[in-house]
Amino acid sequence: MAAPKDKLYDPHRDALYRKVAFRLMPLLIICYMANVIDRTNVGIAQVHMSTDLNFSNTVYGFAVGIFYLGYILFEIPSNLLLDKMGVRKTLLRIMVLWGAMSACTMLVRTPLEFYIVRFLLGLAEAGFWPGMLLYLTYWFPSGRRTQMISIFMMAIPISATVGPTLSGWIIHEMEGVVNMHGWQWMFVLEGIPAVILGVVAFLYLDDRPSDANWLSSEEKSLIEEDLQAEQSTKVHGETYGLVQMLLDYRVWVLGAITLGTYALSNAITFWSPIIIQESGVESIVSIGLLTSVAPFVGAFVMLAVARSSDRLRERRWHFSIAMFCASAALISLSIFYSSPLIVIAAITVATAGFYAGASVFSGIPAIYLSNRTRAGGIAMVTTIGAMAAMLSPIMMGWIRTSTGSFSLGLQISAGVVFTAGVVLLLAVPARSLRES
Repeated sequence: MAAPKDKLYDPHRDALYRKVAFRLMPLLIICYMANVIDRTNVGIAQVHMSTDLNFSNTVYGFAVGIFYLGYILFEIPSNLLLDKMGVRKTLLRIMVLWGAMSACTMLVRTPLEFYIVRFLLGLAEAGFWPGMLLYLTYWFPSGRRTQMISIFMMAIPISATVGPTLSGWIIHEMEGVVNMHGWQWMFVLEGIPAVILGVVAFLYLDDRPSDANWLSSEEKSLIEEDLQAEQSTKVHGETYGLVQMLLDYRVWVLGAITLGTYALSNAITFWSPIIIQESGVESIVSIGLLTSVAPFVGAFVMLAVARSSDRLRERRWHFSIAMFCASAALISLSIFYSSPLIVIAAITVATAGFYAGASVFSGIPAIYLSNRTRAGGIAMVTTIGAMAAMLSPIMMGWIRTSTGSFSLGLQISAGVVFTAGVVLLLAVPARSLRES
């Protein structure tokens, strides 16, 4: 039987989980910030790379998309390895490799080289995001997890606020230093921190509460009690097998919903700098600053929505309303494409919708899936979503090159995002998330 809500939130447990959060979350947030910056800084770099290397939007879109092919191929194996090997060794492997691959982007000269380094970057990063979601399930029960996930996801708006501004500044200030382009310096200087953080994570983190010498025996027992109480409400008797996981309809339902969140993420993350530039903004520094507006606002929206979701113990409508608002913003962006003010406003609403929806949805798989399929299931859901992440940039780049506008691509993305909200409401009953 699940722990009663008043027991789960007694003052002693509040103090315990604050202690855990203060120990783990700062480093996890910093690691995720490095992840987001190294994955998305190509958006700012492309403003100058396209001129220096004569890359079209189709080349850029394909390079962004092929990142997710590598991500997909190693996503599930990486998460299963984390469950067996622990987060310390997994983060060391992932972060050192992705930092090195990000820095190697400075060597790109041809489209093929661009595709190869982005593919290898995706291969290196595979498993980081679902692995962190899985790691949080080892430390926090579901009633506290959504708020922890939203805190962890603060790395997205922080890095999306700081990253473009920092990247734009590096590109501008380092142009021509030792005969290198500014975007080459950007990839090197922003790749090195990931390598350092991988080593720090290996030395600092503990794989599970039972390994933490900074917790007393009583504190370890309380965490284990809460997690065991949560698992007692789930369906038992399932196996760990890949075939059984693939036959679980819940994995595919969540995967279909994730398609919408990834389509939304890529529509705003990788194309915002170029869309802002084409609305009439020319300076790389100004583009970086304006790109930072949306995540700054989105951070506050995300925290408010996540807090409301945890307080009301409601996930479905919080997620779906966020998706509907983001879909409307993408439609507006596709229509009023040449107005800088409307472009910034629409990107801000879409970004806030993504942050809010993703923070709520990220806690759903761990509740909805059984304990026996959780590790592979979370990775499978992310892998399905990564397929949209792979295809949507390719689609956007091809449409932009073919039509001279992003409008059709934004409208298609809006339809996928809207559908994700509808699917969650229709296919995932409230009782399965223990909301009723």
